[in-house]
Amino acid sequence: MEVESITFEHHQKEENLGIGESNPRISWKVVGDSPNWVQTSYEIRILRGGAPSSWDNAEYYKFESSDSVLVPWPSTPLQSREEARVQVRATGAKSATTNWSRVARIEAGLLKREDWTAQMIATEQVVTSAGNLRPTYFRKSFELADDIAQAKLYITCHGLYEAFINGAKVGDHVMAPGWTSYKHHLSYQTYDVSELLKRGTNVIGVEVGEGWYCGRIGWDGNNRYVYADRLAVLAQLEVTLKDEKKATIVSDETWKTSGGPTVSSEIYDGEEYDAALEIPGWSTASVDADKWSSVTKIDFPTAKLQAAEGPPVRVTEIVKIQEIIRSPSGKVILDFGQNLVGRLRVRASGPKGQKIVFTHTEVLEKGEIGTRPLRNCKQKDALTLGSKTIAWEPKFTFHGFRYVQVENWPSNHGEPLLSDIEAVVIHTDMKQTGWFKCSEPMVNKLHENIRWGMRGNFVSIPTDCPQRDERLGWTGDIQVFSPTASFLYNTSGMLSGWLKDLAVEQIKDFNGVVPLVVPVIKPGELAFPRAAWSDAAIIVPWDLYQAFGDSQILLDQYESMKQWLEKGLDRQPNGLWKSVFQYGDWLDPDAPPDAPDRGKTDAQFVANAYLAHITYLISRVAGVLDLTGDAKYWASEAERIKKLFQDEYLSSKKPQGSDSMTAMSLALAYNLLPAGQVSSATKHLEQVVHSSKFKISTGFVGTPLILPVLTDAGKTQLAYRMLLEKECPSWFYPITMGATTMWERWDSMLPDGSINPGSMTSFNHYALGSVGAWLHATVGGISPATPGWKVVRFEPVPGGTIDWAKARFEGPYGEVKCEWEVKGKTFVVKVTVPPNSTGLIKLPGAKKVIGVGSGTHEYAVEYTPEPWPPKAI
Repeated sequence: MEVESITFEHHQKEENLGIGESNPRISWKVVGDSPNWVQTSYEIRILRGGAPSSWDNAEYYKFESSDSVLVPWPSTPLQSREEARVQVRATGAKSATTNWSRVARIEAGLLKREDWTAQMIATEQVVTSAGNLRPTYFRKSFELADDIAQAKLYITCHGLYEAFINGAKVGDHVMAPGWTSYKHHLSYQTYDVSELLKRGTNVIGVEVGEGWYCGRIGWDGNNRYVYADRLAVLAQLEVTLKDEKKATIVSDETWKTSGGPTVSSEIYDGEEYDAALEIPGWSTASVDADKWSSVTKIDFPTAKLQAAEGPPVRVTEIVKIQEIIRSPSGKVILDFGQNLVGRLRVRASGPKGQKIVFTHTEVLEKGEIGTRPLRNCKQKDALTLGSKTIAWEPKFTFHGFRYVQVENWPSNHGEPLLSDIEAVVIHTDMKQTGWFKCSEPMVNKLHENIRWGMRGNFVSIPTDCPQRDERLGWTGDIQVFSPTASFLYNTSGMLSGWLKDLAVEQIKDFNGVVPLVVPVIKPGELAFPRAAWSDAAIIVPWDLYQAFGDSQILLDQYESMKQWLEKGLDRQPNGLWKSVFQYGDWLDPDAPPDAPDRGKTDAQFVANAYLAHITYLISRVAGVLDLTGDAKYWASEAERIKKLFQDEYLSSKKPQGSDSMTAMSLALAYNLLPAGQVSSATKHLEQVVHSSKFKISTGFVGTPLILPVLTDAGKTQLAYRMLLEKECPSWFYPITMGATTMWERWDSMLPDGSINPGSMTSFNHYALGSVGAWLHATVGGISPATPGWKVVRFEPVPGGTIDWAKARFEGPYGEVKCEWEVKGKTFVVKVTVPPNSTGLIKLPGAKKVIGVGSGTHEYAVEYTPEPWPPKAI
C-alpha cells in the first residue's frame, strides 16, 4: 500500500503555488490491493522554508485516526510567501505502515493587504467605434544585478490580462483573473517566473482587455462598465538573486502604456486584430518605449484580493475541422463536428490589409449559419493581415460554436485548408472524476452531451449558456445540475468560491435576497427573491457537502442560508411565499415559446414545495454543524411549512397544475405528502407518464426529479422508457437532430430543422442534463452513501434495452467502479471499493444490503427482467 495524491484544501496539485489559506487542510489517497484496508493512524512531516538539507529537521506529527480527507493542518499557520514540503504515511491493519509519500509542495500567496506594495495603474480610456475599450499594453524595463535564484509574479487587473517577461508568456491561464464579484472579491494569480528572468536588462509586459470587468454584460446592448471604465493592472514581481539579495518590481507610475494590434475585444462581439499594428518585441528590451504614454495611478482595490479556490480557465483540448461546407448562398462554413466553447487558432498569409472575418454559431438553418439565437451578440472575430504569415488566436473573448463562417480568406478560392484553422477549447480546468458507459449508444451520446455542456458552461463561473448576450451565473441552473456536475468533475474549489460570491452579494448588497445571477450585473432586474433560483443558497452547498464531505462549506454558507430564509424570502404572514412572479417549472415543453414561465405546474406550488424542502435541508445543515438549537427550530419549521403546503395544495381546493408530472415529482421527492396519499400519488404519476406517451413533460425544476422518483417508487421500467423515448420532447430527440451538447429547450430546433422562434433558444445549456445524476446512480449504480464517499452505495437497477453498464468515479478515497451485465437470466456485477472506505451493495431483487470493505467484489444472481416495453394502463 502506498500514499499518493496529496492535495491541500480543494486545490488540484497544479494549483499549490500562492494559495490563500494559512492552515491548509491535507488530503491523500492510499492505493494498493490489500483487501479491507482501513487506516488506523497517519503521520505527517513538514519542512518549512527553503530546500531541505535533511528530513531530520522536519516537524513530525502522528494521529490515531482513519481520517485521510481534509485533515487539519497540524503545524503553525503559513505566512505570506512561505513554502512547505509535506510527506504523509499511513498505518493500516496489522500495523503495516506505508512508505513516506512523495513530497508535496505548498506555498502561500500574499495573505495580507499590506503585502502588496504595487500600485494599481491605468491607461487612458480609449473607446473604439463600437463603443468598447480598446485593449492596451503595459510595460516596465528593469535591471537585475545577478543571476536569479527564484522569482514570483503576483498579478491581477481590471479586465483580463496576459503577462509576458522578456517576450515569453507567463503561465498557461486564459481569461485571467477570471470573473468574481469584483466589488467584493478580486482574484490574483501567482506564477513562478524564475526561468524567464536573467541578469541584466529585463522587461515585463502585460496586455489587458476589458473582459467582464469593463465590458458589455447582459442583454440590453448597452450595459457597460459594470465595475470600472478604465483598464488597469496590479503587478508585483519579487525576485531573489543568487547572492541572496532581493529585488521587487511593482506596477507604479514609472510604467508605460501603448495600444497594440488588438484593436477591439469584447466578450460577446469578439476580437479584431490588425497585424500591421504589431510592435515586434514589445515585451522585450529590443523595443524603446520612451515614446509610449504614461500610466496613471488609481485607487488600490477595495475588494478583497484573494487567491482563487478553484482552478483557472485553461486550454483543455484542440478540435480539428471535420468538414468545409459551401452554403446555399455560397458562403464558406467550417464544421468542427462538436458544439464547443473557445476560439479559433488561425494560420494565414495573404495581401497586407486583407481582412478575414469569422462568424461563430452553434447550428445551421437552411444550410446557413443560424445567428438569430445570438440575439444582440455578434460572436465575430476579424483578422487583418500584415506583410508576413501570422499565427493568431483571440485572447480576451470566447465563443460557443460548432460552425464558423469564414469570409474573405485570402487563398484557395476563399476556402482555408483543414490544417489552417483549429478550434481551441477552454473552460475552468477541473479534473474529470466521473465516467459512464452502457450498451445503448444513444444513452452514451446523451452522457457525452451532458459532459460537453458542462465544460462549455464552466468558464470561471457556472453559466447558463456560452454564446448569446448573457453567459451569466444563473442560480437556478446550477441548483438543479450540481449533483451531476460534482460527479463528472471536481467542482469543489470552483463552486465553493462562487458560493462565497453569492453570500457576499446577498448579505452586503441585497439584505438577504439571493440574486438570480451571481455575480450580479443588473441589480434592478436580477436581485429579486425567486424560488428554486434563490434556493441555490441552501441546495448547492448541501450538494457539495454530499459530494465532497466538507462541512466547512456548510459552515461558510450557513449565514447566507439563514438570511435567505429569515430576511430574503418574500413571505405571507403564515410563512408561505407571497403570490409574486415565479419562474415555476421554467421551460416546461408545453409553455409558449415567448413565455417559458407559463408551464403546466402552478408556480406557487413549485415555490412552496421548494420552501418546505430547503427548510428541511437547513435543519440537516444545522445538525451537521452541531447547532442543536437551530436544528430543532428548523426541523419544527419544516414540519409547519409542510403542513401549510398540504392544506394549501392537497385539499379539495388544490389549484390547477398541482397534479402535473413536475408537481407529483416535487411532492414525492420532497416527502410532502401525508403517508396515506403516497400510493395514490405514485399511481397518478404513473398514469401521467403513460398518458404523455413517455415523453418528458417537465422543465428545469421537474427534470432532475422525475426519473429518481419513478425509480424510488419501484417503477424503474417507466423511467427507462422515458429515458429511451426519441420523439420530441425527450432526451433523445435532440440527439436525433444532431445535438452534441444539451439544449436549453427540449425543442430548440424544430423537427423541420428550423430554430425555435423563442428569443431564448440556446443549444448549450446544462440544466436539462441534470438527468446525469440518475444515470450515474441508477444505471451506473454508484453514489455516496455518506457525505464524501466514505461509504459508497452500489445499487445498479437494470432496465429498458440496456443489458450492461459501467460507471467509474475518482473520489476522495480513490477509484470507485461498478460494472454489471445481464447474461440470460443472470445478473453479474463487479464493484471496486477504494482503500479506507467501505461499500453497501444492493443487488436487483434482493432485500438484503451487503456490506463490504475495500477491494474488488463480484456477484452473480438470478434475474428476471420486467416486461419490456411497459404495458399500457
